[in-house]
Amino acid sequence: MLNVLKIAIRNLARFGRRTLLTSTLITLGIVSVLIFVAVAGSFKAMMIGQFTDAVLGHIEVHRRGYVASIDNLPLNLNMQPAMVEKVEQALDKSGAVEAYSERIKLGAMFSNFTETTSIRVNGIDPEKEAATTPLLPGRMIEGSREGTLLKPGEILIPTLLARGMKVKTGDTIVLVATNRDGSVNGKTFVVRGILESVSGPSGRDGYIRIEDARSLLRMAQSEISEIAVRLKNPAQLDRVYAQLSEELTGVTGPGGKPGGMAGKGGGEGLEVHTWAALSPFSNIANMIDLLTVFIKIMLVSIVLISILNVMVMAVYERIREIGMIAAIGTPPRRILSLFLTEGLLLGLGGTVLGTAISLVAIYALNVWKLTFNFGQQQGLVLSPAIGAKDVAVIAGMVVLMALLASLQPAWKASRMDPVRALGHV
Repeated sequence: MLNVLKIAIRNLARFGRRTLLTSTLITLGIVSVLIFVAVAGSFKAMMIGQFTDAVLGHIEVHRRGYVASIDNLPLNLNMQPAMVEKVEQALDKSGAVEAYSERIKLGAMFSNFTETTSIRVNGIDPEKEAATTPLLPGRMIEGSREGTLLKPGEILIPTLLARGMKVKTGDTIVLVATNRDGSVNGKTFVVRGILESVSGPSGRDGYIRIEDARSLLRMAQSEISEIAVRLKNPAQLDRVYAQLSEELTGVTGPGGKPGGMAGKGGGEGLEVHTWAALSPFSNIANMIDLLTVFIKIMLVSIVLISILNVMVMAVYERIREIGMIAAIGTPPRRILSLFLTEGLLLGLGGTVLGTAISLVAIYALNVWKLTFNFGQQQGLVLSPAIGAKDVAVIAGMVVLMALLASLQPAWKASRMDPVRALGHV
């Protein structure tokens, strides 16, 4: 085998220009794919983090039917105290849950005493909400960030609403809401801060304390609209989602996959949802994954065509040489292994060099701090990174394709008739 390797290296060196061009093409393909995977993965993680860490949390629990009617923010589908207690017990005993926050969501009229508009309001516990959506305090672009996020009688409003209604921090406003029984109630609030908007429907959400929300709605019980959950490790989303779905609703959803809807027969009247089921931007994340697959397919095509072309030319140009080594008694399997080794060396060389260049380039991108704007978010910093698994998969694909591309020319060379090959001109 060592002799075959030496001969294969010598043959590749004999056609140095062709070998260099092919290796360069494979190297460029590897570099392009690895850098794209690193940057796209960073963008995807950044985008998901903007929704999960600023608004949604990783998982949310609702009463059955609430999400289907969420545009109306139905108060008659709030979770009752017994349901809330069951959910909290399940979350407290789960070691994968870092924090959770109970919320009351309602639609209200927002008035600055001269103009009126609509607003979506979230009644929250400030400490729990800050632990569940840690980017929320950082979204405050006006107002004091010191101390408690919200005090009784205070409200946080989005910047779009503040600009449109010409409201600033310290101003007094009025929220008017209709409770479940149809009666209307109003309550004054002081603007504690103005929040930077996020993309999507939550860009017009305001925040008040959960006690104020219950007072505004004249709630007799401690009911809530949803419970947002933050996980210690987002990579465990699938497992925790399936676990909570089974425990709270008695079903795991379609295959236990995230983004599905549980609660079709658990008897508890609860549903468990992941962020992907609640945000339309999950489609963008899916498109990024799909685009990554197509880029990998393009890499495989480049490697396949490049090495196939080189090996076909190598066999064609060395027909007499193949006939000579066959005539002196070289078995077909040795000829086959020789050409397979040449193709394998081309794939390995391009893979090793391309991987090394890619890792250096990814490191350089982290040093240079690439920034971009996403929706209303400005100056987000990309942190490209690629895991050992991705590198191994892509490298394995290239090496495998190199072997497959070499197989047909190598087989043809090993099956040549020595007499005809020696007579080839």
